[in-house]
Amino acid sequence: VQLQASGGGLVQAGGSLRLSCAVSKNIHNIESMAWFRQGSGKERESVATITTGGATNYADSVRGRFTISRDTAKNTVSLQMNSLKREDTDVYYCVVVTQLPYVRYWGRGTLVTVSS
Repeated sequence: VQLQASGGGLVQAGGSLRLSCAVSKNIHNIESMAWFRQGSGKERESVATITTGGATNYADSVRGRFTISRDTAKNTVSLQMNSLKREDTDVYYCVVVTQLPYVRYWGRGTLVTVSS
């Protein structure tokens, strides 16, 4: 398994969850790491991205509420989600992009359900 995500679950609106993704040490030349999400009948959405240089980018819908971070020593990427809303309910995917060659690795999704 190249990417192993964990941390999804059920939470009430206004609550918090933290997603983590363990990245296999067999993946080299990482350019960036990201979290995407996609729910039933919805388009896939890039939620947050972090480059190897530490630059971050967020979807407008989550900016100020979600924080992406990476632990180089542990080879993990995390997504801290605060002030969750019902519309954040989705399957969240960990993604790693490498360069030379350009490859996009997808982890298995982890379900986040936000109840009212």
